[in-house]
Amino acid sequence: MLQLAASRENRYFDLMGRDTFRGFWVGDQLAGGLGLLPMNQWWNGQRVPMTGIASVGIAPEHRGSGVALTMMQQMLLELNAQNVPLTALYAAAQRLYRRAGYEQAGSACGWEIETGSIAVRNRPLTVRSIPLEADLLAKMQQQQATAHNGHLDRHPAMWKLRLTVDDAPLYAYEFGDGEGYIVFRQESDEGLLKIVDWAVLTAAAGQTFWSFLSDHRSQIDKVRWTSAAIDPLTFLLPEQTAKPRYVDRWMLRIVDVVSALELRGYASDAAGELHFEVQDDLIAANCDRFCLTVSNGRAQVTRGGNGNLKLDIRGLAPLYTNLVSASQLQRLGVLEGDRDTLAKADRIFAAAPPWMADFF
Repeated sequence: MLQLAASRENRYFDLMGRDTFRGFWVGDQLAGGLGLLPMNQWWNGQRVPMTGIASVGIAPEHRGSGVALTMMQQMLLELNAQNVPLTALYAAAQRLYRRAGYEQAGSACGWEIETGSIAVRNRPLTVRSIPLEADLLAKMQQQQATAHNGHLDRHPAMWKLRLTVDDAPLYAYEFGDGEGYIVFRQESDEGLLKIVDWAVLTAAAGQTFWSFLSDHRSQIDKVRWTSAAIDPLTFLLPEQTAKPRYVDRWMLRIVDVVSALELRGYASDAAGELHFEVQDDLIAANCDRFCLTVSNGRAQVTRGGNGNLKLDIRGLAPLYTNLVSASQLQRLGVLEGDRDTLAKADRIFAAAPPWMADFF
């Protein structure tokens, strides 16, 4: 069993790329480590550089000693020196990452449906088998990503992980001429089809997606996939037969306040000026007053202003992503601001709910 576990770990490191991992040493002992995945994240049609944090681990003898927090803080200072605006992660324990300035910022939801309940028979597009190659899928995936807040411009390692055959073979199919695709594996002994990746770019592709899955009902009992907590795909089903299996929250940390706010996209009618006062106990440059001026979907940030909206770096993350509005955050005691300032912040940061189908 130990040999099997070591083999899987080595395979994971090789797929991710060993140069993406960092070790944290205490004296001459390796106390912990993590992986850094430089990519981009889409916010209101704009691509913002973001580093994903993966495989955070601490040696047993160093747990509870503060090593994990110190390691995270050193990593954040390094990313700030590199002018990285954002970093995101999935947390096994959120308290640690909140102490480092992360906060819940978006969702990932696992869904399940019984194939016999799909009841979609219309297939308006052709379906053809395609090779398991990232280059063939990336263009369609990017089209989908630009339309959904929080989606990723994936690191190459993430494509490798998705498209590497494991215990069961993978199958890939394209809908129409680049209108969508599906990648899945079948676990016939469990009567289960697991969707590994998908993109649906048109209504016709959505109909074809469900019809294609419905046609598996003689051999497959259930289909599972990952999507938003409110999945737009399920809108196309005739009945509410898809059920969520789990809802997870990923966390975001604003590493550079100025660049994060300036690179984000905004609604074209969200013009206005918003004054912040941000507290960040780790990154001194973020601990300041800022004036955010938004027009024509873009923003400019200058230092100074009256600091009408007061919050710490943690509170800025769910506001930035619009997981929670400014008015809701004020009622939760996360930020302070008068009624007019809160209304302005609600309008400026309004966006579609943030989610991603990727895990890292």
